[in-house]
Amino acid sequence: MKTLDKWSAENLRKEVNVDKKKWNALPSDKVIEDTVKAIEGRGIKIKVVESSEEALGEIKGVIPAGAEVMNGSSTTLIEIGFVELLTSGKHSWKNVHGTIFAEPDQSKQMELRRKSVTSEYFLSSVNAIAQTGELVASDASGSRVGAFPFGAKNLILVAGVNKIAPTLNDALDRIKEYAFPLEDLRAQKAYGMNSRLGKIVIIANEMFVGRTTLILVKEDLGY
Repeated sequence: MKTLDKWSAENLRKEVNVDKKKWNALPSDKVIEDTVKAIEGRGIKIKVVESSEEALGEIKGVIPAGAEVMNGSSTTLIEIGFVELLTSGKHSWKNVHGTIFAEPDQSKQMELRRKSVTSEYFLSSVNAIAQTGELVASDASGSRVGAFPFGAKNLILVAGVNKIAPTLNDALDRIKEYAFPLEDLRAQKAYGMNSRLGKIVIIANEMFVGRTTLILVKEDLGY
């Protein structure tokens, strides 16, 4: 089971009028199966797991000792326990995120952040998954999605099946009508400022075999 965080959708939804039934329902096994086939057909490696614990175990098994690891902002990664593991130091990886935040000079920190999108392993989530196989993600600045198209050597994405939408257009609508209002509220609470739909990335096909992996969890995770 996932670990609820103060930024989990369950908590944010109390203050935002979003349609949970339309945009956050758990799909049938048939829909999941068809979506998995469509994703695989786009060159994306996919692993379906039953729980958050299994998802975290998959990550541990994929990333080798000594690898440099960077994570983009993701409630899903918090909920499966990855962020806690990475910050705890109880692993054998190089924590790029930790190095960035240890840098007191803001200009140097920004330069490290730019370089971080080319990390050996970059982990994050997506905001929507089309049943036709496209993976869609958005953030305000691009510091997260900047790694998705090409920068990261290995891209590992973790998402709950609640993010599956019928079509690519539906996936984009899910971001606008569901994920963004929740993220906007989080930004106001966390940073004292609004978010915005700044950069949207669609992974329609992956030409580099084995580069992009989606760990699809049969749980309601993130938003």
